[in-house]
Amino acid sequence: MNSDNNIDFKDLWKKQSISEPDMNDLLARLSKFKKTALRCLWLTNITLLATSVLIIFIWIFFQPQFISTKIGIVLTILAMVVYMFVYNKLLSDYKNIDSTQTNQEYLQKLILIKKKQQFLQTKMMSFYFIGLTLGVCLYLYEYASRLSLTGASLMYGITLFWMLFNWFYLRPKQVKKQQDKINGLIEKFEEINHQLEI
Repeated sequence: MNSDNNIDFKDLWKKQSISEPDMNDLLARLSKFKKTALRCLWLTNITLLATSVLIIFIWIFFQPQFISTKIGIVLTILAMVVYMFVYNKLLSDYKNIDSTQTNQEYLQKLILIKKKQQFLQTKMMSFYFIGLTLGVCLYLYEYASRLSLTGASLMYGITLFWMLFNWFYLRPKQVKKQQDKINGLIEKFEEINHQLEI
């Protein structure tokens, strides 16, 4: 009777396996996250690179006269290049997620990616938008100076409205979507690691 009462529940709990479908589903979600992140990174690179080439082409083809226009072009391209440089540091982190890692390694990698994403979404995005806004405003000055006050106001108004719309509406939605995805994965891996440690 004494041997029946000495059941080691902790040992039994450790021996239980995490249901295979849950783990497979989680790995599928992780794989989808990786593919989406890499696709987004490459699309951003191509878009910013193509935009920079177009801006340089406009500079060469239209030969702006004002120094403000040239400074605006340089500021705009600089903002894009710096943002691309920092964003591309995530490339190796995304690529290093593979199916041979342990749950703890997945978790550590996701936490690292989350920290880098937060830096990118706050400080770097602020730098990018400030540089882009100043660059575009300086660039437009030469052309706005040839327009009437109403035309110049309309040109700056539409441009600034679009930038503010991006900053206050589109950017927060995109940031929240990215954070929700990575936070969901982190929570699931933490839950599984917690189950394995008990």
